[in-house]
Parts: sequence; C-alpha cells; structure tokens
Amino acid sequence: MFLRRKSGHDDIKVQEEIYEYEEERGPVTRYEPDYRDGLTGRQVKEHAAAGYRNVPVDPPSQTVGEIVHENVFTYFNLIFAVLAVLLCLVGSFRNLTFLPVIIANTLIGIVQEVRAKNILEKLTMLNAPQAVAVRDGKPSTVGSEELVLDDIVIFKAGNQICADAVVAAGEVQVNESLLTGEADEITKKKGDHLMSGSFVVAGQCHARLEYVGADSYISKLTLEAKAMQKGEQSEMMRSLNKLVKFIGIALIPIGIALVVQSLFFNDETLRSSITSMVAAVIGMIPEGLYLLASVALAVSSMRLAKQKVLLHDMKSIETLARVDVLCVDKTGTITENSMSVKKLIPVTAGEKKTEETEEAEKNTGEDAETVLSRMIGDLALAMSSDNSTMEALKVYFKEHTDAKPVKVTPFTSKTKYSGVTYEDKAHVLGAPEFILREDYETYKDEIQQYAGKGYRVLVFAGYDGEIDGNALTGKAEPLAYILLANPVRKNAPETFAYFAEQGVEVKVISGDNPLTVSEVAKEAGIQNAENYVDAAALATEEDAAEAIAKYTVFGRVTPAQKRQFVQALKEQGHTVAMTGDGVNDVLALKDADCSVAMASGSDAAVQASQVVLLESDFSRMPSVVLEGRRVVNNIQRSASLFLVKNIFSFLLSLFAVAFMITYPLEPSQISLISMFTIGIPAFFLALQPNKEVIKGHFLTNVFLKALPAGLTDVLAVGALVVFGRTFDVSPTDISTAATMLLAIVGFMILFKICQPLNTLRIIVWIGSMAGLLACSIFLPDLFAITGMSVECIMLFVVFSIATEPVLRYLTLLVGRLRLIYRKRVKKENGL
Repeated sequence: MFLRRKSGHDDIKVQEEIYEYEEERGPVTRYEPDYRDGLTGRQVKEHAAAGYRNVPVDPPSQTVGEIVHENVFTYFNLIFAVLAVLLCLVGSFRNLTFLPVIIANTLIGIVQEVRAKNILEKLTMLNAPQAVAVRDGKPSTVGSEELVLDDIVIFKAGNQICADAVVAAGEVQVNESLLTGEADEITKKKGDHLMSGSFVVAGQCHARLEYVGADSYISKLTLEAKAMQKGEQSEMMRSLNKLVKFIGIALIPIGIALVVQSLFFNDETLRSSITSMVAAVIGMIPEGLYLLASVALAVSSMRLAKQKVLLHDMKSIETLARVDVLCVDKTGTITENSMSVKKLIPVTAGEKKTEETEEAEKNTGEDAETVLSRMIGDLALAMSSDNSTMEALKVYFKEHTDAKPVKVTPFTSKTKYSGVTYEDKAHVLGAPEFILREDYETYKDEIQQYAGKGYRVLVFAGYDGEIDGNALTGKAEPLAYILLANPVRKNAPETFAYFAEQGVEVKVISGDNPLTVSEVAKEAGIQNAENYVDAAALATEEDAAEAIAKYTVFGRVTPAQKRQFVQALKEQGHTVAMTGDGVNDVLALKDADCSVAMASGSDAAVQASQVVLLESDFSRMPSVVLEGRRVVNNIQRSASLFLVKNIFSFLLSLFAVAFMITYPLEPSQISLISMFTIGIPAFFLALQPNKEVIKGHFLTNVFLKALPAGLTDVLAVGALVVFGRTFDVSPTDISTAATMLLAIVGFMILFKICQPLNTLRIIVWIGSMAGLLACSIFLPDLFAITGMSVECIMLFVVFSIATEPVLRYLTLLVGRLRLIYRKRVKKENGL
C-alpha cells in the first residue's frame, strides 16, 4: 500500500490529515519531469492503468437505478401499498382503482427524470472542464478526468486548479477564498503548493500534479458542495415538503380513529370500516401534487437544455422567476467579450511632452506615438494573455524594443494595474484612479471626456518606486491614454427592455470607470443608467448598502464589494440574481439567490453558478425567467385543485370522528373525482403559458385559493350526511350523492382556476365533465355509483343549489380576512 504524505501546506491553514491510496491501486512510481517536457506517453499510460487518474469521487448525476429507487420507494407509496393490502384482505377489490393512477404517476416520474438526466448529461459533456497538459514536450488540451499523477499542467488566469499541484515554473496569483474564507490573492512561485478548488486570478505557471482524483482536496469540496446543493430547496418545494410531512403524520392517527370508531361504535363490518378509512386517507394524500411539481421542473430543465441553458439544480428555475433585482457585469453581459484598442493618445503637461517621451524621441528619432507604442509593446510582450484586455493590447501593440524586464507584475482586480520593471526604469498600466491616485484630479477632465464617449481608459505611466504587487505608493508620471471598447450586444436593448417591463431592476456592477459603464449602459437601454457612482468612494458596508439602493451603475467595483452589494440587496428584502463570467465574480455568484454564468467565461464562474448559458448569449435570460414563471404559476394553480380534496378529506374525517358517523365515500369514488376534477385538468394546466409575476408565498397562495372550496365541500357533504340519516336515506345513496356534490364543487373551482378562458382550457373543463359523466353512466359498478331514492335526489338538488352561494361567500370572506391580515402586518411593520 502506498502512503501519501500530509495534505496540509504551510501557506494554507487547513486541517492536516493523512490519507491512504485505495488497496486496489497498489504502489506507483513517482516522476518529477521537466516542466517543458512533461510525462511521456508511456508514463501517462502507466499511471492511468494503476488508477491514478483525476476522476471525480462521485458520479455527475443520479444513476437510472437511483432514480427508480427514489420514485418507487416513497413514504406515500408505502401508505398506498398498505391500503391496497388491507382492501385485498377484506375482499374490496373494486376500490383498488387508485392503484393505476399511483403506478402511472410513478412511471411518469421515472421516465421524465431519466429523459432530463440524459439531455443534461449530454450538455454537461459540452461544458466538461478541460486543462492544458504538457506531454512528450508538447502542450495539449485534455479533459480534466484524463489528467494523471505527476502530469505537468499549464494554469492561467480564470482556470480552476483541478488537482493538488506544485508550481514547477512561472508565477500566478491565486484566490483561495473558497478554501480559507479569505478573499486575499496569494502569489505562488516555484515550489509553492496549489490547492485544488482554488482559482488562478492572474499570471501563468507550469505545475506538477501531486494528488489527483479521490486524493485531491477538490474531491472533498465537491462532496460538500453536492451535499449542500441537494439540501437546498426552493420556496415552492419547501412548502410542498411541509404539507406532505404534516399530512403524512396526521393521516395515521386519523385512519386508526376512523377504523376503531366505525368498527366498535357504529357497529360497521370490518370491510365497511376498512373501505371508508381507505377513502378518507386517500383523500388526504396529495399523491399527484409533489410529482406534478417535480415533473414540471424536470420538463422545464429539458426545455431550457434545448435552448442551450444548463441548470446545475432545478430550484434555480423558480428562484430566477421570483427575481426582482438583476446584477450584471458590463463585459460579457451588456457587451461582447471581445475587446479592442481604439486609440493611443500621448499625455502632455500643458503644451509640453513628458520628459520620458521627449527623451525617447530624441534617442530614436521617432514621433511620440511610435515611441509610446513600442514601450507599451514591451509591457504587453512581457505579460501573459490571461485576460481580454491584455489580448487586445498584444494585438494592437505588436512593435517593441529589445528591453529586457527584470520583474513582471501581472494585473489583479484588487490593485487594478500591471507593471514591468527594467534595470533603469519601470512602467505601469491600469485604471487611471489607481495609477495616478492624488494626481488624478489634474487629468480627470480629459479622462472623463474619453470615458463619456463609452471608451474604457487605461493609463500607461512611468513609475519611480518599487512595483511589488501591492497598491502603488511612488510617483507615477502618465505617458499615454489607451482607449479600448467592447461592442454592445445587438440584442441587449431588447433584453433589458423585457426586464424593465417585468419590474426587474437592473444593477450594473463593473470594475471599469463608472462614467464609461454608464454610457455603455445607456446604449444598452438600461433604465436610470445615468445614476452612477464610483465604488472606490464607498468605504464602509453601510455606504455600500445605501448606494446599492440608490444607484444603478457602479464602477471601480472590487470583488469584495460585489459580494457586499449582493448581500445588501438580500438584506433589503430583494431576490437577487447575479450574472458573471470572471473569477472576480465567484464570491458574489455564490451569495446570490440565483447565479448565472456565461460558458465562455472562467471555469470558476461556470462551476459556482446555478444556471450556465452554454452559448454565452444573455438574450436567453428572458426565456429562462418566462419558463420559471410558467412552471411556478401553473403548479401553484394546479396545487389548489389538489388541496381542495385534502382539506375536505381532512376536515370531514375529523367531523366523522367527532360526530360518530362513518366516512360517507368509497376509495373508488374518491379516485373518480380526483381523476376528472384534479389529475387530468392539472396536467394540461401545468403546460399552459403563464407570464404573470409571482407574488406571495407558495403555500399561502395555494391554501387560500383552496380553502373556500374545501370548506364548501365539508359543509355540503356533512349536511347531506346529517340530513340523510335524519330522513333515513341509505348509506349507498348518500355516498353517490356526496360524490356528485364533490364533483359539482370541483368543477366550479376548476372553472375559476381556468380563468382567463382560452380554447384549450374550455376543452379541458368541458371534457373533464363529460369524462366524469361517461364513467358514472357506463362504469357505475367500478366507481360505486348507484341510483338514488327520491328523498336523496331532493336533498342532492337542495345542496347542489346551495353550493354556489356558499362557495362565493366563503371566497369573499377568506379574501376579506386576508386583506385585514395584510393591513395589520403592514401596520406592525410601520409601512
């Protein structure tokens, strides 16, 4: 057995543990290849055959077997199985009509989840993490799972470190906040350890993989993240779980009480007692509601998958549909990812050129712009192409001198500059405020003039201090302005117009100059884009919270401030969505209610987000929101149909126990009503378009919609039973009359839920009534529908007529009570 050493590193405060390789792996030969050559093909095969590949510790999704197991072995399926056995024992086979519905529901759930799994897995493969490995002296892109122990991997800005490694050459700055909770960027040089799960912020390096697959730190993080994601649920699913849990606990004592009371106090037969109890329990179980929600979300996932939108978890559909504030970055969201240099403008002090520029002109005999272009070319040549800005600079400033840099300092989002130190001078390039500092006011008007035209302005300056990667402290003499621009996405105005119509407030959060961002936001059609602020002036969390409520555009934002803004919005009662594509967006994405990443962005952002736009097309966002609203509103609408039956059965069961009467319905009758007033209509209604804004809490909305109809059912059927016993009407007649009464109320509430009517909804409503009548006429024995005596028909007619005004006035009463409650809550909160 091969014993690995401790995984704790000196520069990371993590708990030191000892891990052992698995028994079946056996010993392995370790290599320390030159970073320029990497492993040979033979060595790669050797380690792969021995099992030392960077394979994740858990499968990417549930297996088909797990899906089947989860759908079949549920608590309520167990209850239904027990009820079916009891009915078989007493010979009441006719009342097993609920079983086909349960079996069909279970099969539908399995089929839909398997289909969703297959589609999502195919799309996940399109977005599978990759890495650049050096093998046989040549760099090549391979899937991260194909990496092996001791591989030499090239990491650059934006990459997630996919396995524990040691820097073999180069220098990078790493964000280890997801491991340590500290947002500081740490410089890693040759010999330093890189922890899997951290992200490269700047620079480039070659690193040798120390621990891969199950042995790497990322494996433990992945398991924890998966566990957290599995535990997280949307407001709708939490509400359904509460409802199911309550009913699951309540039905057992109620069922026992019904059997005991019917058998020992009402002197009913065992068969009659069991049958009535089963009917009551089936009526209390929302057997299709939870399934309907799960299937609807799975279908939505598949619909979005076809539009190249990948969901890491289905709850994000609902969350995004509830969003009222959308935080977006400028680059990659409002504008295209591509950036280009538009112009180079030499800086003059009044009418004079800067000393360094003038001296260079004398030495070379070239004009100022050419001299400056070569200087910037030297800086760009020394830097790695680890971001779009540097790539644009490399394309534009191709000419350079033979100046050899002594030290290179890559750009970071914290300091907002990059620098090169030569033997006799030093140059820095970055955001004007961070380069010029106290001298910024001198050049502010000129810089603002360019920024007001939508350009991103960088300052190239000579520096008389030591460039150490921290904030500049020495004197910076500006030499030139570099004007860059990203084109606004063609469909951006249309997309932001949609969010404005839907009442979703947009906040633009960017690291660029606030005036530049404001101009770009105006061009994109974002409302109130003229309200901008420089985030560098927001010193405290209180300042940030006040600003995020007041302004629309934020410039010079640090990664920590992005997170502050998201947290402040959530504390102010908003549901926040955050879009991003860079490493500096990760912390804010993690904290947002719903996070959206562009697939073309960094691995870090993609893995931290719940929604991934695989084609990096922000115009897909409206369709995601619409899909969420369709699902949640339709499930909410259909859920009230299920809850009417549950409220009625629960209250009528208590009524039967309290007044010593036998529950008046049979299971087959409950199945008949459920099929045509709930199951079939709910399925079709759940597929209807619905663009309404989601308001209120799911369970409250559903319960208040269902309560009037449920109470109407209890009053009508309860009164029918009492009067039926008074006039000595037979129990079978009362049972049939009660079934028809429930159907009448069910179709009244279904008609109300179908508003506004359209062709499909009218067909569903009329078709459901026709189906119930057809089953009652042609299959009376199967559903226990019998002829009624004259007394029973008279009672049925009276109570049928009474149901409409009772339902109407109960609806008004519930609405009035809800209004009074809302006013009281607002008064208590001082609103």
